[in-house]
Amino acid sequence: MGRIVPFRKMQRAPRRPARQAASARWFPMALVALPLAAFTAVMLLPAGGGGREAQGAVGFAAAKDTEQARFSQCSGPVRVTCVVDGDTLWYKGEKIRIADLDTPEVSKPGCANEAMMGRKATLRLQALLNAGPFSLEPNPEGRAEDKYGRSLMLVTRGGASLGAVLVDEGLAEQWGGPRRAWC
Repeated sequence: MGRIVPFRKMQRAPRRPARQAASARWFPMALVALPLAAFTAVMLLPAGGGGREAQGAVGFAAAKDTEQARFSQCSGPVRVTCVVDGDTLWYKGEKIRIADLDTPEVSKPGCANEAMMGRKATLRLQALLNAGPFSLEPNPEGRAEDKYGRSLMLVTRGGASLGAVLVDEGLAEQWGGPRRAWC
C-alpha cells in the first residue's frame, strides 16, 4: 500500500503590530491615489509654459467666469446675443470687437479661401462661446472703442484668451502685426 505521512499541525504566521497592519492597508491605495491626483491636476491646468497662459494656470481655479449665453449666428436687423464673424459678436445688445485678434472677412471676402476661412473662424468662435462661462475684460491697450463704435474687449475663460485659441488653430492672427493675406 501507500506510505503513511504523519500529520503536522500548521504554524500560524506571526502577527503584525497594529501600526504595521494599518500602513499595509493604506500603502496600496496611496500608490494609486497619488499618481491619479497628479494626472488630474495636470489635465485641469491650461497648456503652456510661461507668459499669460502660466498666469491663467494660477487663476484657473480662482477665475470667476460669470458671463454665459447661447450664441447663434447673427442675421437680420435685430441683434442681441449672436456671432457676426470670427472677431465680432453681440452680447446683451452690445456690439463687441475682440481686441486681441483679426480674422478673415465674411461680409466682403477678397477670395473664396478668405470666405471659407472666415466661415470656419465664425463657427469656431460660436462653439467656444457656447462651451461654457466666459469673462469679458477691458482692452489691455486701453482703447474702449474702435473706429466703428464697437466695444474693444478680451473674451477669456479661466484667465486664458479665447482669441488665442483661434490664433493657435490658424483661424485668426494676433492683432497688431502685419495683416495676413488670406487669399
